[in-house]
Amino acid sequence: MNIEKLVLALCAYNDEQEWFEFKENWFQPEVLGEYVSALSNAAAFHHKAQAYFV
Repeated sequence: MNIEKLVLALCAYNDEQEWFEFKENWFQPEVLGEYVSALSNAAAFHHKAQAYFV
């Protein structure tokens, strides 16, 4: 799946899910690792192959 189709598929959800998040103008390197860890754990819990931070 290309990135455009992936983003459109994620946008089709009514709300963000535990395994993906959208951020705008956000860069906080001190907490980025926590986000990645939380998203990957949520993806595993929901039987998703990947998590997404867009």
